[in-house]
Amino acid sequence: MNRKYSHLYWVLAAAVAAMLLAVPYLVTDPYVMHIVIMTGVYMMLAASVDIIYGYAGQLNLGQAAFYAIGAYTAALLMLRLHVSYWVAMPAAGIAAAAFGILLGVPTLRLRGLYLGIATMGFSEIVRLTLLTWQKLTRGPMGLPGIPSPTIGSFSIETKTAYYYLILAYLVITIFCVRRLVNSRVGKAWVAIREDEIAASAMGIDTARFKVMAFSLGAFFAGIAGSFFAVYISFISPDSFKMMESYLIFAMPAIGGMGTTAGPLLGALIIYVLPEVTRAFAEYRMLWVGALLALVMIVNPKGIVGGLGSVVERYRHRNAAPEKGGDAGYASS
Repeated sequence: MNRKYSHLYWVLAAAVAAMLLAVPYLVTDPYVMHIVIMTGVYMMLAASVDIIYGYAGQLNLGQAAFYAIGAYTAALLMLRLHVSYWVAMPAAGIAAAAFGILLGVPTLRLRGLYLGIATMGFSEIVRLTLLTWQKLTRGPMGLPGIPSPTIGSFSIETKTAYYYLILAYLVITIFCVRRLVNSRVGKAWVAIREDEIAASAMGIDTARFKVMAFSLGAFFAGIAGSFFAVYISFISPDSFKMMESYLIFAMPAIGGMGTTAGPLLGALIIYVLPEVTRAFAEYRMLWVGALLALVMIVNPKGIVGGLGSVVERYRHRNAAPEKGGDAGYASS
């Protein structure tokens, strides 16, 4: 990276970090703070589904299932076995990852729409299981009174404390995703996404990497679910309907799949905009569908991907005259 742009990058990163840390002191309305916290949850979910589809190219329309598994795992461990949240949280991620493997293995031969339908079916199976297994989940009555996380004698109960917790989770998620994408694993995912047959011919174990994408995407969704359970302190199957899966999938699709900022931007647009325009909140799915269709028509890469293409064209356009000038000067 050019030194000039490197300095600018670190200055912008420091400014963004300072702004994010200052949010609880700038936002005084509890409802607005709730929206900020839930936006962080959906950003994490959008980043998790982007691992599966944005990078590995596996159409997943059932991410809410892993979200639900994480939430119920954490809640049941805390309510029935009285374990600490800091034990229940990683257990929630591991349980969701295990179900990610359970889904990934039998669907290895499925692609595109067929895979999407299979993941939709899996999500509905999970929701109906939570709804009917009343001895364990209390069915439609849900699980109330989920305790708050504690650190020693300090209990995480205020919105400020929950904000910093979800911010930490989101930063860790983005860091892990970036490290994965820039590793051999990420390169294998991209190769599978672009052409699975060619990737297999090059010696990439496509089955292993596809299942890995499902398990890792499910793991982060499970962690988000564990946070949601303790933050709301009540969960029920109604919180994890198919509509949630559609919204989670639409977030990176609109923002830009296979990018760092795309899922975050998509989550911000889809979750926050209906809250800002509450008079039209009942038409949420209508305008989400219209926005998704518009983005796919204008630029299938999403908003961030489209902006990246514009920047690349601008760079090439500016670089071409310089190269031509140098060549002309040399020939003269």
